[in-house]
Amino acid sequence: MLTLAPRPSFSTVTELFKPITWFPPMWAFACGVVASGVAMQGKWLLAVVGVALAGPFVCATSQAVNDWYDRHVDAINEPLRPIPSGRMPGQWGFYIAVLWTLISMLVATVLGFWGFCAAVAGLLLAWAYSAPPIRLKENGWWGNAACSLSYEGIAWVTGAAVMAGGVMPDSRSLALALLYSIGTHGIMTLNDFKAVEGDRQMGVRSLPVQLGVQNAARVACGVMIASQLVVVGLLLSWGKPVHAASIAGLMAAQLIMMRRFLASVTERALWYSGFGVPLFVAGMMVSAFALRGLIEAGV
Repeated sequence: MLTLAPRPSFSTVTELFKPITWFPPMWAFACGVVASGVAMQGKWLLAVVGVALAGPFVCATSQAVNDWYDRHVDAINEPLRPIPSGRMPGQWGFYIAVLWTLISMLVATVLGFWGFCAAVAGLLLAWAYSAPPIRLKENGWWGNAACSLSYEGIAWVTGAAVMAGGVMPDSRSLALALLYSIGTHGIMTLNDFKAVEGDRQMGVRSLPVQLGVQNAARVACGVMIASQLVVVGLLLSWGKPVHAASIAGLMAAQLIMMRRFLASVTERALWYSGFGVPLFVAGMMVSAFALRGLIEAGV
C-alpha cells in the first residue's frame, strides 16, 4: 500500500515554487500583449490568465521540477532549500511537480490552441532542462538557452498570439522576442555563480565551470549588451529613435554596473541580478511599446 511522507507545509510548497522567479516570464507575456497592438477591450481575462500561466503555473512547475532533480546538488550548494533540508520529505517534490504540470496544462486550455501549445512547449522544456536522460542543464550553453527561450521568447510570442486571436505575431515581434531570449541567456548565467562548487562536484557543466568564473561573466555581459545593440538598431530602422535612445540609455547604465560586477564576479552576481537586470527587462517593455505604436499607425 502506497504511503506518503508527512505533507509539507503551505509555506514550504510556496518556497519550492520560488515566486521571485515568476516575474521574467510574466513580464515577457505582458510585453507580447503590448507588442500585439491589439486593444484590451474584452481581452482582459485572456491577458490575466496568460500572465498567471506564465508565472505561478508554468514557471512554478519548472522550479519544482528543477529542485527535485537538483536535490543532490542543492545538498552541497544550498542545503536549506525545502527538499535537501527535509522540510519537503519523501517524494513530495516529485508529486508536486507532476501535479502542477497537469494543472498548468488545464489552465492553458483557456488560452486556445496556441496558448495551450505554448504552455506544453514550456513545460516540456522545463522537464528537459532538469530531468534525465536529457537534463539540458548539464551543459550551460543548452540549459541556459532552454530557460531563456521558455521564460522570454515563448512567453512574449504567446502573449502576442493570444491577444491577436491565435494569429502568430509579425516578424518584428518575433525578432524582438528572439533577441531578448538571446540576451536572457546571459542573465541565466548570473544564477550559476553561486553554485560553482557544487556544480563542479556533481558534473554540471555550467558556463562558470566550463569557462571559469571571470570568462563566464564576460560572456554573460557581452550577450546581454549585444542583443540590446541589435534591438536599438532595429528600432532606428523602424523609425523609432526615441525608443531606441531610451534603450541605449538603459544600456549605458548597465555598462556602468557591469564594470563593477566584473571587478568582483562571485560577490556581486546577486547584486547585479537585483539592480542591473531590471534595466534590461525595462528595455523589453520600451521596445514592445515601440512596436505597438508602429502597428497602431499601420506601419
